[in-house]
Amino acid sequence: MTVSLKPGSQPVGTTRTLSTGTDGGTIRRTVLAGGLRIITESIPTVRSVSFGIWAQVGSRDEDRPVVAGASHFLEHLLFKATKRRTALEIAAEIDAVGGEMNAFTSKEATCFYAKVLDADLPLAVDVIVDMITSSLITAEDVDAERDVVLEEISMRDDDPSDAIHDEFSTTIWGDTPLGRPVLGTVQSITDMPRDDVAEYWSSRYQAHRLVVTAAGNLDHDLLVELVTAAFAAAGALGVDGTEPEGPRVGGSAPAARPTVSLLNRKTEQANLVLGCEGLERDDDRRFALSVLNTVLGGGMSSRLFQEIREKRGMAYSVYSYASRYAGAGLFGVYVGCQPAKIDEVLKVTREQLDIVAASGLPDDELDRGKGQVRGSYVLGLEDTGSRMSRLGKAEIGYGELLGVDDVLGRIAAVTSDEVKALAADLFSRPRALSVIGPFKDRDFSSAIQ
Repeated sequence: MTVSLKPGSQPVGTTRTLSTGTDGGTIRRTVLAGGLRIITESIPTVRSVSFGIWAQVGSRDEDRPVVAGASHFLEHLLFKATKRRTALEIAAEIDAVGGEMNAFTSKEATCFYAKVLDADLPLAVDVIVDMITSSLITAEDVDAERDVVLEEISMRDDDPSDAIHDEFSTTIWGDTPLGRPVLGTVQSITDMPRDDVAEYWSSRYQAHRLVVTAAGNLDHDLLVELVTAAFAAAGALGVDGTEPEGPRVGGSAPAARPTVSLLNRKTEQANLVLGCEGLERDDDRRFALSVLNTVLGGGMSSRLFQEIREKRGMAYSVYSYASRYAGAGLFGVYVGCQPAKIDEVLKVTREQLDIVAASGLPDDELDRGKGQVRGSYVLGLEDTGSRMSRLGKAEIGYGELLGVDDVLGRIAAVTSDEVKALAADLFSRPRALSVIGPFKDRDFSSAIQ
């Protein structure tokens, strides 16, 4: 069963049941009068609840280089003092009940979440809503946390296997919101004024742009009461009659660039990503892409792992991945290898992409890939945090909620012809390459020709 979550599909101020039964619990959705959405999945067989608040803002919304990293910077700052709590009290109250609390920022969303015992859900709601609505964002906290974010950027830069993915995004999309790192740059974080960060918070963290999701042993109506009371106490329920902000669609995605970037560093290992422009988030071929990606580089039985690591012993880590956004996407193959082996690694990688593009996948690989995708999807939903995230991503990313059986059915329905056509399309696109390693000014342009 597929349920629409788009604006207008449910009147403001109402609650509806989205699904029951085969997905493991009852999923309900309430839209408050100010546009705040609350979606829950009740799972009475567990004793915990994962609770999260999603903001429909990420690094892609940072339209100027001077505010690069503002979304992630703000994520850090909301863990500092609020009108009612110090930073220590925010952490201590969740620690005192054995809970876990964290946050993450992506290119298109930010999420603050906690996992607690079911009896402690009211506390989790109170703490996270307090952070979201009532943070002080003082100049002192901004300056202190600025150094923390700069340390995080340094930590990323010290790990080439991490930094190479940011470098590849920039290689594909250039100095654009999609191409820039989520963390921002040393320059942008160093120079970002307190007022810019505070304005970013006040303009983006409004009720109609927020989504509350929770999964576990909970009562939907009680959670709605708790969330409503917490937002009301902060004066943050929004204006009555406001429609929720719809999922991000399209967008000003930059054209992918077939180019090469090289960061010359004295590392013991070369790190590379070879890839191309991928699929948009809502492309109907995304299920075929999941199967194709899995067969190519999704595990120990994958083609790239077998060819590069098992047969030739040229690398320890090798995998492929697909990132999908509104109106844009990328596909990449990552390999970490000794610098002397980079040419052979690139040769084998290109050969495997070309073979699949020309011939598709044999039935045994196709079936294994579909089984792996189905199994990993279902096993991932054994955790309440994954189910909470599933609800949030469906609401802000897709505008629809697919039932688990629907997803499994679409994976099972992927055909060899669909995968072959997709591979022929993707791997005929202009390629880009990012390399980090001790290569001085070496020219790698032949690797993408």
